[in-house]
Amino acid sequence: MASCGTITFIFGFFIFITAVNTSFMNVTCSTESVGEHGHESLLNCVVETTADDQIRVVIWKKGEEILLRYFDEDDEDLHLKPGYRFADPSWMNTRNVSMLITNTVVTSEGEYSCKVNTDRGDAGSTVNFKVKAKYSAPRINSIPENIPPNTNGTLICNSEGGYPRGEIRWFDENHQDWTNSSEMEVIQTDSGLYQLSSNLTLLSPSTFSKYTCVVFNSSEGKEVEATYEITSIPEGQGSQGGEEGGEEVSKIVAPIVVIGSLLVVLVLVLMVLLYKRRSHRPYTHGGECHHEECRQEAEEVMDTNSLSLRLSPQETWHSTGIKDGTSKTFHSPALTLY
Repeated sequence: MASCGTITFIFGFFIFITAVNTSFMNVTCSTESVGEHGHESLLNCVVETTADDQIRVVIWKKGEEILLRYFDEDDEDLHLKPGYRFADPSWMNTRNVSMLITNTVVTSEGEYSCKVNTDRGDAGSTVNFKVKAKYSAPRINSIPENIPPNTNGTLICNSEGGYPRGEIRWFDENHQDWTNSSEMEVIQTDSGLYQLSSNLTLLSPSTFSKYTCVVFNSSEGKEVEATYEITSIPEGQGSQGGEEGGEEVSKIVAPIVVIGSLLVVLVLVLMVLLYKRRSHRPYTHGGECHHEECRQEAEEVMDTNSLSLRLSPQETWHSTGIKDGTSKTFHSPALTLY
């Protein structure tokens, strides 16, 4: 009799355990998820059950805001909020109720909850969603534009479009960290993304030939970097500059030389013309000149094959004609050439 009661108890307990396992239902979600800014992001959740239960209700929320809701097959408010939908079109059969964020932005970050109701009961879970955005390749500018070795200057490194807030660090060619000698400015734009700018001051003579600007994300991971190299002024650049300066001077002096030469030539021409004019004055005889007589004497002198002129101390011109061997003496005032 006792053994029959024991068998009945065991059989009843087995039926109870079977019923409990048959009614088991759970919602399993990834506790954390990371999405990239400007891309689609997946919040993964799956309904786990041992029975062929029908899903009656699915609700996705962020805080108290309902993003996605489903009640039954006739529900017309399946996509309550634009930008959110079920990731799996066959989710009713696969029981994959994961939600897809079609365009991830900084404000998409936060905690999401998923609640599911079936014929056996309801269950839910949460997902902590984070957003990341990669920083752009840094750009390095210098003040002055070209920094010679062992001179003072400033290097400016800029990178933007990243999230969460990152950091810029400076290293020399020996991998020594110079971040403490820099100043960084951080600006968060209206989109929530960050702009980073860092100024590194270089002081002579403790300068190096290379400096690297490295952008680290919020997880201390290296994302992007850029290198600035300080180079010496090429040899001959100074002499080249001198040559260029000489060319400039030549461009100025050359016209002056040409103009001066033309002026000298002009003066010489004027002097020759003046000399010819004075040399063709009528000859005077005894301090007086009779025009007809002077003209004849001049013609006689011009007809000779050779002409020799001599200025005597008594201020006389002596001309000897070769044709007839005669000689004539003309008295005139002293000849002066201007």
